[in-house]
Amino acid sequence: MTKFDIAPLSRFNRLSATVRRPKEVTCFSYDDQHQYHPDERSLCYYYPPCLGADLSKGFDSFQKLDDTVDVHLDGLLCSIMDLEQRTGTKCEADIITWRGMMTKVNLTRGSTNSAYIEKIMTAPFDNSGYKFEAISVLPDQWGPTPREYIENREEMVVSNHAQYCSVVKTGIGKTKMIIGGEVDAIWDCKPQKKDAPINWVELKTTQEIENQRDQFKFERKLLKFWAQSFLLGVPKIIVGFRNEHGILQRLEELETTQIPAKVKRGESVWNGNVCINFTASFLDYLKAIITGEGVWKITRREKSPFIEVVRWKEFGHDDIVSEEFIQWRTSSLKSDIQPS
Repeated sequence: MTKFDIAPLSRFNRLSATVRRPKEVTCFSYDDQHQYHPDERSLCYYYPPCLGADLSKGFDSFQKLDDTVDVHLDGLLCSIMDLEQRTGTKCEADIITWRGMMTKVNLTRGSTNSAYIEKIMTAPFDNSGYKFEAISVLPDQWGPTPREYIENREEMVVSNHAQYCSVVKTGIGKTKMIIGGEVDAIWDCKPQKKDAPINWVELKTTQEIENQRDQFKFERKLLKFWAQSFLLGVPKIIVGFRNEHGILQRLEELETTQIPAKVKRGESVWNGNVCINFTASFLDYLKAIITGEGVWKITRREKSPFIEVVRWKEFGHDDIVSEEFIQWRTSSLKSDIQPS
């Protein structure tokens, strides 16, 4: 076992790691039965919800995806394999992972709460976030969408089975990454120019701010909002504020790049530069440690001042990497597929 020291945080403040702008290279969808499709059929379009909506409505009929089954990297690797088959070019990266895993790394820096990389903590289920998403999106652009659909979104059964997932190439410091993650909606439409930024929208809910303690809690939440969004290149976050009864009170639009400065002007409970520099240093450490075959377990125990990296299995991949992807990459080495 090896350890990566988190403290002292001051050493990360002096660094200046760069972040490569995330660029979508492919995408995929899960349909209403959560079946994989190599297309954008589950892409949603943002359309503002009505204030006064009850975000607790429909809790009993909510169709919740069974998240007890670990699908590992299956969907992400399938999308990369589909892309390589279409283009004849290998997607090269130091790390391939879900956005959620990278968010955990960002949240690890110096936080006093429990933060785990390998082990995921469970929290009480909250329907309000899914409800807010459901009443804030359309399955098509505003023009072709029937008015009846728009006006009756609050009455629809909420489900989190269907998802649109963006797969991006990005990098932090010296580490090149391919990251996949669900995107809630798009502000307008995808640009025709392939390399142009996409106006994604992240949808979040939180309790209305009544006092300084609420403000402090909100700024702590902003760390996760910001980390999730910048990793996929989502430029805008729309926050729905609800009262104690779950009624939507107001909306606030946040520019992702402006959130660290907003927090610095407020309670200053976290520092964006420290988060990025910490992540860059930790990824450099991982690349230096994980050099051979096998399965490695990465964990930060509650309130621990370090992250543990353990070689859990000497050989194999423990189903984290699908056999289909391994066979594809093995066969592609013998073919004409070119590295990107």
